[in-house]
Amino acid sequence: MRRFFAMIIIIFCLQISLASQSIWPILSQVKYKKIQDEQLGFEVDYPIFSSELKSLDGKWVQVKGYIIPTDGYKSHTEFVFSAFPYKSCYFCGGAGPETVMEIQAHQGIQFTSEKIELKGRLKLNDSDLNRLMFILTDAEILK
Repeated sequence: MRRFFAMIIIIFCLQISLASQSIWPILSQVKYKKIQDEQLGFEVDYPIFSSELKSLDGKWVQVKGYIIPTDGYKSHTEFVFSAFPYKSCYFCGGAGPETVMEIQAHQGIQFTSEKIELKGRLKLNDSDLNRLMFILTDAEILK
């Protein structure tokens, strides 16, 4: 009986540990393939997602990061979210495109320069060059 309870406790602790790990390293498991884009007239980089990353497509995930303001410092339902603060993000500080994602929330999320945690459904984008390759839909802030 003791072994049974010990196993339950170990499994519970592992689940907590895995849930608290950052998803950003998994999102970085992307490679790129140059493909000739007929509309643009030149080669562009299209993402090739790892199998682990593909397994998260459409699943609920939690992600910690920073709001990158694109339309002032207010409450937003659509914005860019970064693994790094504004001065170090993909757009300003030279990080890679795998460190940002689009956020789509039903209710506005108030801007803060502090790190926050969001929950939502991850969508992988490997076809629309006008969007980021990661989109978090149905996003909400976790307290």
